[in-house]
Amino acid sequence: MTSPDYQLFSLGSNPGLATEIASILDTNLAPIDVRQFADNEIYERIEHTVRGRDVYVVQGISDPVNDNFMKLMIFIDAARRASANTINVVLPYFGYARSDRKARSREPISARLIANILESQGVKRVITMDLHAEQVQGFFDIPVDHLISMPTLGHHFYENNLLGDDLVVVAPDHSSVGRARKFAKLLHAEWAVVDRRTDNVSPHAPYAITGDVTGKRAILVDDIIDTGSSMVLAAEALAAAGVSTIYAVAPHAVLSDNAVKRLESSVIEYILVTNTIEVPENKRFSRLKQVSVAPMFAEAIRRVNAFESIESIMKSPDNLDVIL
Repeated sequence: MTSPDYQLFSLGSNPGLATEIASILDTNLAPIDVRQFADNEIYERIEHTVRGRDVYVVQGISDPVNDNFMKLMIFIDAARRASANTINVVLPYFGYARSDRKARSREPISARLIANILESQGVKRVITMDLHAEQVQGFFDIPVDHLISMPTLGHHFYENNLLGDDLVVVAPDHSSVGRARKFAKLLHAEWAVVDRRTDNVSPHAPYAITGDVTGKRAILVDDIIDTGSSMVLAAEALAAAGVSTIYAVAPHAVLSDNAVKRLESSVIEYILVTNTIEVPENKRFSRLKQVSVAPMFAEAIRRVNAFESIESIMKSPDNLDVIL
């Protein structure tokens, strides 16, 4: 299945996902020595030759964000100096993607900065999943394969017979409406949105809901669960509106700050995420469910390496008619 000119590396941000991708591709992760000195400087050495080879490296820009990004940059430098044919970066989670525009004066556009740095160091392709905003692809002048987790996340609801006329997909705020509408179409459900504009008359009352949710089961859909505050506040609003059961769905489980505590004590039945980010043992809890997106990344790598289209892997096998 793999080419002799093809090598797959993992730098440790998500070893479980990288190992699973390698297993699906019927190959081994190429050996690399990664160490940190006492002062936290990073040392890396690629142990076998990559001269003339196409190199794929799996490394998310996740916690610790800056260390993981620096490991990636040091690897790229090592591979380029070792005469790799192409350097292809697999970013399961694109950190800094939320900084995609100037909302206020004197702010950076950090997502563009990351794109510029990767390109300047000779990266030829980026494979990533569920960018915070799709226009981040346009920050690159190299090919970006933007995978989506909706087929995998949606399959969970098909597989567990959780569809039905009483199901509604809900955006926790206005910025998530597009994602919620697509997920609703995938699941043959209606959709709604939590209106998080502050009510000056009753600022402590639950947020209003636009859409019919009373007596229904609701799926809250977002791209990132960071501190968990948005999901919890939206869930409280849905509960106040008479929703019977609440699920939360997001591809990226950042789970920073007190997210685990907030989610555990919330009214959410369970939280469904992917394994784009390695969830450490101390952040795992009974209501957190993970589904693997390794098959999608593996197939994307295989097709890129074979010069094949990746369009068909972006479709849901449960609903081929919907365009995601």
